[in-house]
Amino acid sequence: MDRKKELKELYKNMKPEMGVFSIKSKSNNKYYIEGSHDLKATINSTRFKLNFGNHPNNELQKSWKEQGEEDFTIEILEKLKYDEDESKTDYSEELEILEMVWKEKFSKDGAKFY
Repeated sequence: MDRKKELKELYKNMKPEMGVFSIKSKSNNKYYIEGSHDLKATINSTRFKLNFGNHPNNELQKSWKEQGEEDFTIEILEKLKYDEDESKTDYSEELEILEMVWKEKFSKDGAKFY
């Protein structure tokens, strides 16, 4: 029973990697960029939604269906570090800013977005 409590406590204290990732179409050089509090989970969820045809971005979903998964690359662009201040729990604003920064970087290179 103690081991179970210990594992639950460890799980509660886990800090998933957060940051910004992109999905890029190789054929048309278009990007989908998203910030996430849990990169691994969000990337898995996004890939699942795309493969089953129910991603909320209709344009990306259509391209994924027409061109196939092989035409896309998924890449973590930047990870956001946790604050030293343990009381800070909401990083939404920082993730939004990171997302805007990366969109701006890609826009300068002529990239288009979903």
